[in-house]
Amino acid sequence: MSIRFGKIALLASAGLMLASAAPALAQEINLYTYREPGLIKPLLDEFTKETKIKVNTIFLSSGLEERIKAEGANSPADVILTVDIGRLQNAKDLGITQPIKLEALDKAIPATYRDPEGHWYGVSTRGRVVYASKDRVKLDKLTYEELADPKWKGKICIRSGQHLYNVSLIAAVIAHKGEAKAEEWLKGLKANLAKKPSGGDREQAKDILAGVCDIAIGNTYYVALMRNGTNAEQKTWGEAINVVLPTFEGGGTHVNISGVALAKNAPNKADALKFIEFMASDTAQHIHADVNSEYPVKNGIQLNETVASFGQLKPDSLPIAEIAKQRKKASELVDKVGFDQ
Repeated sequence: MSIRFGKIALLASAGLMLASAAPALAQEINLYTYREPGLIKPLLDEFTKETKIKVNTIFLSSGLEERIKAEGANSPADVILTVDIGRLQNAKDLGITQPIKLEALDKAIPATYRDPEGHWYGVSTRGRVVYASKDRVKLDKLTYEELADPKWKGKICIRSGQHLYNVSLIAAVIAHKGEAKAEEWLKGLKANLAKKPSGGDREQAKDILAGVCDIAIGNTYYVALMRNGTNAEQKTWGEAINVVLPTFEGGGTHVNISGVALAKNAPNKADALKFIEFMASDTAQHIHADVNSEYPVKNGIQLNETVASFGQLKPDSLPIAEIAKQRKKASELVDKVGFDQ
């Protein structure tokens, strides 16, 4: 009996030794995102390098929030990473996020770029600015209000008014001026269009080069991506324009954000919080600036050289969360004035 029990004890001891020698289970998080995999790969690679936490990326071009909502309590989503305040606020409104409180985030990210209740945090910004023809327009400053001035009649290009970037801009106009004045402004802008709203921001630069319009509305980072990219044709579009940083009368330049949120039922919460905190680190902020040509939310981070050449950005001080409240009205206003028709 003693020999048999001795063998059992020996086997048990050997099993414990093997278990302790076995590698630890791999750590991982599941990231649901609208951001193109190529744009965020440097961020994910660096995070994994620093933490040994693998990031499984679930990329969707639409319906991300609805998918997580449908997955319910069994959703594998840990972190939501997306562009535009509207999508972040939608995630919160659908109840698929949970509030977090991290000192590092509150210290690094200005209050204007985060949800007052901690459901989402902006990690980078981009300005909604004016592209101006280098050949035909001499312009170094402009207000958003001036875009409705008849002097620009037939000279402005823009993508669909219902695109999330423009909805956020119009929402900012409502937040600043009120709905009635915003409607008047939008009608004036529509009257100044050179053609029916279409295409993306890059195509607006293309139309300026082609002489279709003299100025257009677009995001800052597209200009850097065109000028510094490998597409020769798009490079000519980017080089054909100057960037003007418009402001609201008595305010600053409208910016939108890329942001993160912790999923409500995150199965890997501890590691997900490490990822969210990493996004506000100096390392991640430099990648946002250098690789994605965005403005970092953290002070003291050097800008991409092309973005820096646009001049000093004075972001509008209106909290992003306040702009988000006006997005539904902004979308309704686009239809009311027949902006895209």
